[in-house]
Order: sequence, then structure tokens, then C-alpha cells
Amino acid sequence: MTIKREITAELLHCANEYPVITLIGPRQSGKTTLVKKIFPNHSYVNLENPEIKKIAVNDPKTLFAHFPPPVIFDEIQNVPELLSWIQVVVDDKPDKKAQFILTGSHQMQLRQSVTQSLAGRTALLKLLPFSMFELSDYVNETERSTILLNGFMPRLHDQNIRRERYYQDYYLTYVERDVRKLISIENQNTFELFLRLLAGRVGNEINYSDISNQVGISSVQIKKWISILEASFIIFRLPPYYANFGKRLTKSPKIYFIEVGLAAYLLGIENEQQLERDPAFGGLFENMLIAEALKQRLNAGKDPALYFFRDHHQNEVDLLYTIEGETTAVEIKSSRTYNQEFNKGIRYFQKISKTKNRGLVLYDGDLQISNDTADVINFRNFFTRCK
Repeated sequence: MTIKREITAELLHCANEYPVITLIGPRQSGKTTLVKKIFPNHSYVNLENPEIKKIAVNDPKTLFAHFPPPVIFDEIQNVPELLSWIQVVVDDKPDKKAQFILTGSHQMQLRQSVTQSLAGRTALLKLLPFSMFELSDYVNETERSTILLNGFMPRLHDQNIRRERYYQDYYLTYVERDVRKLISIENQNTFELFLRLLAGRVGNEINYSDISNQVGISSVQIKKWISILEASFIIFRLPPYYANFGKRLTKSPKIYFIEVGLAAYLLGIENEQQLERDPAFGGLFENMLIAEALKQRLNAGKDPALYFFRDHHQNEVDLLYTIEGETTAVEIKSSRTYNQEFNKGIRYFQKISKTKNRGLVLYDGDLQISNDTADVINFRNFFTRCK
């Protein structure tokens, strides 16, 4: 199954502007497949190969002699020392574009290294798992619970792997391994409990003290673990919207999983019927669409610029995004029946922000209408609204 990735246009555009392209994202999000396809004339070097990694660390001149540009260096975070050598090569021929294509899976490590060595020389792009739009022409299944449970990881769809087996292996092989590289986990059961608690809290504001009490470790450690999970593309934080409304607004971010299918797996949800009955369903449904908005922004090469709104009177909007200075308020409901109360938070935000931009209500019903406050659409039609 060949699926065209939406980020392709931005990737090609950057290849005509920069000597280095750095593509980062979660493990198995399709980075290697994409860059090999887009840059077929580049040599390919996998820096997870122990022999090649050893040469890259101990004798980079030999590596560059065998693999001169144009070249793809896959999982560059394994040998960050190469970035200084890449800088030297690029500065020797600054007008030559797309000399190096770099991929990586650790946000924090790569950002620090790139900032130090390749500032002004590289475009930094993020590739997340498939978007709903990317899958829509290739996957016949449209039932929301099936979409949510299967998730959006490319290999699961390409290889037709059982979802339970896939996410079990993904957790053991990548989540545990990558996190262990960055932090010392003395008690694996404690870390697993922590992850499962996070999965059950998607769509909620982070309460470090509460999580700390349930897991049995300090709030400082909880904050560190969350930062590492975010750097490893396991979770992401949705910040609250700040503005001078003369209101007391919440200051804590909400938490979501990059891959909602992994969150469902961590909650022990095994089938569609169980999912629909689970108290976490509404949060997981919201997670799926917030992540979709994030993918659309990143695939277009834009900063996320995504927020939520909540004040101390519990007036709230699930998602806010801004395009050309206009802010759109989005309410997400898993209901299959439209209710005018869905507009309440949007209407309140429009009033205090004085925005005239129409809101958006996403739900799972057939009725699609427009009223004075918002456009009401089925969530499957959300694909390109936040670009």
C-alpha cells in the first residue's frame, strides 16, 4: 500500500532552499520510507547499524569518503557528533541544496545539536503517523471505534498486523527502549502504571501532584518523565490560550498521545464494543481529532499554534487554532446526535474575545448545518480545516 504523505510538498520545497533537511518524528512514523522515496538518488546510511555507528563515531572521515553527499543519515541522534562534520561540508559548498537528509526520533537531543551545529543551514520538519486524510482513500473502515483502536501507525496498516500485537511490540521495543536511554527507570512497574494513568487522562489538564500520589514518586520526577515522553514523541501537551480577557484562565496544559491507538492499548481496550462503553472513550475521541489538527499543521510546515480555552468558571473550548490572525474555536463531541448546547463554549469565547470568526463543532452525526455560531460537521470532514 503506497500512501502519499501530505508533508511531501513542504519537504520538496525545503529541499530547494536548504543544504540540510532534518526530519524528526516518532519511531515507525514513516520517516525512512518517505525520504528514500523522495530522494532516490541519495545514498542511505542507517546509524542504528552497530558497524556503521562505530565508524561514524571513531572515523567520520572514512564514513564521508564512502558516503559523500547527497546522502541520507537515518537516526542521526545516535551519532550527534556527525553534525559538526556536516556543517564543515555544507559551509564548503553553501549553495548546494539538499546535500544531507537527516532523520531522528529524539526531539530534545536533536534540537540541541542542530541549534549548535546547523543553525541557519537546515529546515526542521516533523512527521507524525498517518493523518485521517492520508488514510481516507486507502482504508475502507469508517467506524470511529475501529479507526481509533487501529490508530495511524504506517507499519500496522502496511503490514496488516494485528493491532494488539503491534502496540504490544511497539511499547516494549520502542517506548521502553527509547525512554530508558534518556532516564533511569528503577521500577518498570511504576513507569508502566504512570503511562497507563496518562492514557486514562487524555484530554485532561495535567495535575502533577495527583499523578505523583497515585504513582508513588515525586512531582519533580513526574515532570521529568512527561518531558522525556514528549521529547520521544509519545505524548504532546496542548497549552492553554492566554489573552487579556480580564478573566482567571487555567494555566495547566492538557495532555494527549501522539498515537491514540497506543493510548487505547495502554488502557487495556481490546475491541470496539469495550471502547464504546469505556469512560475514557470521549477523551480518546478528542485525542484523535486534536492529534489530527496537529498533523495538519506540521504537514503544512507550520508551527502547531494550537490551544484550548478554559476559565475558572469552567467555560471551555476544546481547541483553538489561528490562521492569518483569525482564531477558530472548535468543540469536539463523540455524540452521534447534534445538540445546540454544543455551541455554548464557542459562543462564550467569541463574546469575550470579540472574534467574528465562525466556530466549528465536530461530532459523529449525519446532520451538517451552519448556525450563527458555528459550522456543524461530521468529524471525518475535518481533514483540511486547520491548515
